[in-house]
Amino acid sequence: IAFVFGFFAFRSRIKGVYFSIITQAMTFAAMLLFFRNETGFGGNNGFTDFKRILDIPIATQNMRMTLFVMTGLTLLGFFLFAKWLIGSKFGRVLQAIRDAETRVMFSGYNPLPYKLTIWVISAIMCGVAGALYVPQVGIINPGEMSAANSIEIAIWAAVGGRATLIGPIIGAFIVNGAKSWLTVAYPEYWLYFLGALFIAVTLFLPDGIVGLVKKLWKRDKAATEGRLEAQRSLAASEGVEPSALAPLGAETGGARA
Repeated sequence: IAFVFGFFAFRSRIKGVYFSIITQAMTFAAMLLFFRNETGFGGNNGFTDFKRILDIPIATQNMRMTLFVMTGLTLLGFFLFAKWLIGSKFGRVLQAIRDAETRVMFSGYNPLPYKLTIWVISAIMCGVAGALYVPQVGIINPGEMSAANSIEIAIWAAVGGRATLIGPIIGAFIVNGAKSWLTVAYPEYWLYFLGALFIAVTLFLPDGIVGLVKKLWKRDKAATEGRLEAQRSLAASEGVEPSALAPLGAETGGARA
C-alpha cells in the first residue's frame, strides 16, 4: 500500500502540506472503512482475541518480558539502521532533497526513487512497531487511525527535536509519560494539553529539547573557550604559565579578565 500510494504521490510531485492532507484523508477513509462490520475487521471492536504467540500465552510474565525486550531491541536496531542510512550516500541525497529538491534535480538526480524508498522503509518500521504494540495491549480497533494519533506522533518529533534521530525517541517518552498520567487524573483535558504543548513547542522551542541542549552546550563551550583565551592572554602579559593563574571568573564572574 505504501509503495503504490507513494509512487503516485511522489510521481505527481505532491509535497509539503498537500502531502500531509492527502495522507490524513487516506487514513481517515481507511478508518471509516474498517469501522464497518461487513469488512470483516471487527467493526468498532476491532481485533481483541490476542491470547497466544507461537502457542505461548501472551498473559504470562515471561512472554510479556520477552515482548518488552524485543520492543527495546527493535527500537535500538531501527535507530542504528537510521543512523547508518543518513551517513550513507543515499542519506545525504535525501537530506539534500529535503533542503533543496529543485537543486538536486538540477544536479542530475531523480528524487522519486529516493523519496519512495524512504517512504516504504518508514512504512515497514511502522508495521513492525504495530506488530509489537498490539499483542502487548491486547486490542486494536479503527480508532487508532484517528487524526489525533497522527498529530501525537508529530508532537513527539516536535518536542524531542526535528531533523534528529534521538529527538523523537525522547519526545515519545515525555509525551507518553504525560499521557499516562493525564488520561487517568484528568482524561478530559488530555487533547487540550496536547494542543497547547504543540503550540508552546512551536513558539518557544522550535528545535525541541535536543536543539535546546545543543544550544546550551555550544554557549557553555564558547564561554569556556573565551575564559581560556583570556587566561592565556593574561599569562602572556605577566610572563607566567597559564596554569599558574587562578581560573578566571572564579571570584568575580570573569571581571578579572
